[in-house]
Amino acid sequence: MAVDVYLTFNGNCREAVEFYAEVFGTEQPTIMTFGENPPNPEFPLPEEAKNLVMHTRLNIEGSNVMFSDTFPGAPFMVGNNISLAYHSFDADKLQSIYNRLKEGGTVDMELQETFWAKLYGRVTDKFGVIWQLNLNNEETAY
Repeated sequence: MAVDVYLTFNGNCREAVEFYAEVFGTEQPTIMTFGENPPNPEFPLPEEAKNLVMHTRLNIEGSNVMFSDTFPGAPFMVGNNISLAYHSFDADKLQSIYNRLKEGGTVDMELQETFWAKLYGRVTDKFGVIWQLNLNNEETAY
């Protein structure tokens, strides 16, 4: 599939993505907020997170650039707010890439099923690069 850039913001994602859409002349993005997630009683959503951007994207000159706000309480520092998002339709290949990237690195989120993907995981590799790995299917491909 593709490797996309993922930018994370500290509460001002909506403003940033709307600005970039205007600058690059793209369509206005569809924005998914943390508050639109299915509720999870084990992890109640803080009130301050409900209107923050969980995910949105722009297609800029043929490149997908994805955006989100950091979750309240999660560390945010300019420099750790950029990650690479790898998308695949092949579960075995995704698992293999995940296993290799976590060697000497840190697992931020185990590869697991989520409400948006059959498999999703996040790893900071041994070089400090943050990777988001996502198994797409025809329904979740965008």
